[in-house]
Amino acid sequence: MTVREQFHNDLGELKRIIQELAEDTKKALSEAVEALYNKDVDKAQEIIDNDVKLDRKELNINEQAILLIAKQQPFAKDLRRLIIALKISSDLERMADYAVNIAKSTIRLGKDHPLDVHPKIRKMADVALDMVNLAIKAFEHEDISLAKKLAEMDDEVDHMYSSIIREMLEETATNPQMIQHIMQMAFGARYLERFADHITNIGENIFYLVKGETYDLNE
Repeated sequence: MTVREQFHNDLGELKRIIQELAEDTKKALSEAVEALYNKDVDKAQEIIDNDVKLDRKELNINEQAILLIAKQQPFAKDLRRLIIALKISSDLERMADYAVNIAKSTIRLGKDHPLDVHPKIRKMADVALDMVNLAIKAFEHEDISLAKKLAEMDDEVDHMYSSIIREMLEETATNPQMIQHIMQMAFGARYLERFADHITNIGENIFYLVKGETYDLNE
């Protein structure tokens, strides 16, 4: 096997691990949102405990990418591929942290809180999960046309977030005694909005990978 072939095999393995981290991150978010709706504090604690595994996976990706840079000394697009792998793994790890934050809100709300979780929070999560799928597909195929679609999906998440916050503020006006519980619900929506923002970061990084220049998906 030539050095070039070995490099591309190693790069393929790195992409595979990034895809695994993306699936783990999606699972963490999906389970965190379900735990929020079900008032399942035990599941929420399990999500928090499992986050260390995702942290280790990100560290493994970083170590492998840095090792490839040191050993192969790639240039041009191959170097960008490794730099983007580092950036994407960092975004995925931060996204998993937001899933953990939603789980923490579930625990703070407790098993017996009287509030119904806003239905748009689940819709926000559904769009965010679709965004992850699209972003990873765009990364795998180095497809900027797919990456561009992330901007519209992020706008949809932002609009739902704004709507939820307005309604939560109205709720605090009529139920001031429930302000702490309502705020935890609002935090959950905020964490989802930030989760989606990090996916647009991935889309922008794919543009850099393909074009070699920065691009703002939110313009």
